[in-house]
Amino acid sequence: MTTYADYQRDRIGWFFGLSGGQLMFLALASLPAFWGISRGAWFSAFLFALVWLFLLAITVIPVRGRSATGWVFASTMYAVGGLLGWTSFRAKATQGRAEDLDTPDLPGVLQGVQIHDGPPHGSQLQRVAIIENHAMKTWAVTASIVHPGIGMKDVEERARYGEALAGLLDVAGRTEKVDEILFMVRTVPEDGAERDLWVNRHRRPNAPELSEVVNSDLAHGLTQASVRTETFVTIVVPETRIARSAKESGGGFEGRCRELYLLMAEIEAQLRGPMGMTTVRWLTSPELALACRTGFAPGDRAGIVEALSLREKDPSVNADVPWAMAGPSGADATVRHYSHDAWNSVSATIKLPTRGVAMGALAPILTPSEFGERRSFVVAYPIVCQSKADRQSGNAEWAADLAEGMNEKLGRKTRAKQRDEAHKARGLDAKLARGNSLTRPYGVCTVTVPKTMRITEFGRRLDASVRRAGFAPLRLDLAQDVGFAASTIPLGTSLTRSGDA
Repeated sequence: MTTYADYQRDRIGWFFGLSGGQLMFLALASLPAFWGISRGAWFSAFLFALVWLFLLAITVIPVRGRSATGWVFASTMYAVGGLLGWTSFRAKATQGRAEDLDTPDLPGVLQGVQIHDGPPHGSQLQRVAIIENHAMKTWAVTASIVHPGIGMKDVEERARYGEALAGLLDVAGRTEKVDEILFMVRTVPEDGAERDLWVNRHRRPNAPELSEVVNSDLAHGLTQASVRTETFVTIVVPETRIARSAKESGGGFEGRCRELYLLMAEIEAQLRGPMGMTTVRWLTSPELALACRTGFAPGDRAGIVEALSLREKDPSVNADVPWAMAGPSGADATVRHYSHDAWNSVSATIKLPTRGVAMGALAPILTPSEFGERRSFVVAYPIVCQSKADRQSGNAEWAADLAEGMNEKLGRKTRAKQRDEAHKARGLDAKLARGNSLTRPYGVCTVTVPKTMRITEFGRRLDASVRRAGFAPLRLDLAQDVGFAASTIPLGTSLTRSGDA
């Protein structure tokens, strides 16, 4: 079995694990203590030393993935947002203020999203949904994909899929336009909507009563034990990287659409070819609105499927979900979970283990533990531009050499973990020289259950599934709404982008 462990920390501290900023801050904070010693004010020096030890603790020691100063800042911003009403959302449609049904009304980080209908594309002249995020200044497109899976594949074929994924990221990096690629998987509880429609169409009035009873019992049992898998891929392009080429393609919205369509063709060729996708369908605006609505409210899918079936008989039936109603009617971001409509969700990120992971290790995270529970997962690949990657590679290699040199001079033994990180930092430059792209992958998983169930219990089950898969869970406290949007709503939301890229 192939194990993937060729990853490292984003930044390697060159002085006993401290970064340059941390070292400078602690050095400046120690000056008052040395000033007291130079003046002979021993009591003042002692007090300043205690203050310095306190600053050392809150700067260096992480608490559940954040430093103490990070927690103070996040808690303060959450409290301010709660006082100002930013953590609560109420849809305009619930207040009778929805004017334009084509304008998205979404909560939180999704408020800056606008959906455009692109020019006709492909042999069927589909108008692909173009996602414009005004807050982040990015453009994105989403496709629904189908893959046969790797459950029955041998080691060689799994390794080939891993190389195909690396090839996809390299192709995206060479375009110098794609900033991030996100793969999203949602395991939705089977509602049996399609089967019920098929049975109603093919039911015979003279069917044996025993056969109907047996089929009904089988349908009830299998529906509770089955899940439906939905997979999406989203490519994100910043405005700063596409503006110049879009001007050469005609400028304006049309020029940006032409550039996005070229990128879509390159990505689709990699998905259908080396990665073995059997279906790649770029979503239109109504299809994307349906994916967003079922992301916020999984229970609405059965009614939408029935409406689509009725529209086949009566074209006057409106089965589309307007963007003004694609979001939740109400949502509240709490500290430990996210509440939306009649559902609660808990999101957590995963920490990659040092020993590496095997392909397919994420499967236990996507397996629901009870009927009515939905699991979703996003794996994001932010792609670093070549110039920045070369600079970071040089800095990491220099920091690794400096850290080893200082350890030797101070007589401090270099630990095995530090030696591994230094070896990976030195090998990164050779990979970049061969044309590989640098990426900072991360994953976010979310569990969603009705409010009639205890969300805290299912949050613990999600953590147990993450640990069973070989990873370490890290709950996204104070950022549950962002984690939910990134892992469940296929609109290109990122945890690494805070502004114009």
